[in-house]
Amino acid sequence: MPAQNILLPPGTLWNKVTKRTKHALQCGALQSIPTTYELVEQSGISFLVRMLVNLIHKEEAKKRQEEESDGAGKRGNPFLPYEEDLFVADLSETHLCLLNKFNAVDYHLLIITRAYEEQERLLNAQDFVATWVCLDEINGLVFYNGGQKAGASQRHKHLQLIPLPLIPKGPAIPIEPVLASAHFQGAIGTVLVFPFRHAIARLTFPPSAPLPYRVEKTLESYQSLLKAVDLLDDTTLSIGWQQGPYNLLMTREWMLLVPRSQERFEAIAVNSLGFAGALLVRNQEQMAFLKEIGPITVLKGVAIPRQGS
Repeated sequence: MPAQNILLPPGTLWNKVTKRTKHALQCGALQSIPTTYELVEQSGISFLVRMLVNLIHKEEAKKRQEEESDGAGKRGNPFLPYEEDLFVADLSETHLCLLNKFNAVDYHLLIITRAYEEQERLLNAQDFVATWVCLDEINGLVFYNGGQKAGASQRHKHLQLIPLPLIPKGPAIPIEPVLASAHFQGAIGTVLVFPFRHAIARLTFPPSAPLPYRVEKTLESYQSLLKAVDLLDDTTLSIGWQQGPYNLLMTREWMLLVPRSQERFEAIAVNSLGFAGALLVRNQEQMAFLKEIGPITVLKGVAIPRQGS
């Protein structure tokens, strides 16, 4: 990608994030959702389980958005136009960065397309350009909820980024200890303790590799992961629409893709972060239920069980 298409000056993103966060909190545009958390151990993973303390602001906003929907039932779009008080930076000619208005994690960022695109469109080179522009500045976990069944709450195409580590102590990402045991056949691997269909790829190029090269290789890995879980064929690729719902996780070192079957298990909703080992519950009853059945049971319930699992 030509360098002139990158609009973010190098070395500036984190400063922009912290300044805009301070401003958005002061003016009330950023409405953080308080949580408490516990660590729930299973299969060598210390799952980070956050419990929401107060969802009233987010639920009121969702109700307003539904009231603003048109007669055809199309939901309103909070990204067109976006709230100026949440704007962080222009990333490229096609993407910009916003604060997540209702964040349960500090400095939760949204990487959105300037023009409207459906969330169920396949990711493309421009999406990965914007992703790497952010990852070059912030060591974070990028994730993508491919469709409503994968936890997407907005139809406007957007990736998300959370700075690492997810919690101060322990692995930067809860699932990292088991990723080390992934078994690879060629470029694609699987993790033994995951009883659901998935695929993982290493991003082995050095950070100093030119951006166009990294984007090209990342796009190839993404498409290989989709093919490995039977979510991509030549027809799907040519029309640019996903073949089914999925979650994608990406760091500077690896990508993980998980096909989805449903949005929630019982009452527990799961998005991409669940497969990173970070789950969200609404109350003590859900917390107790999750502890009783185990987090992996929840993940298996919203994914697609592996053959023999």
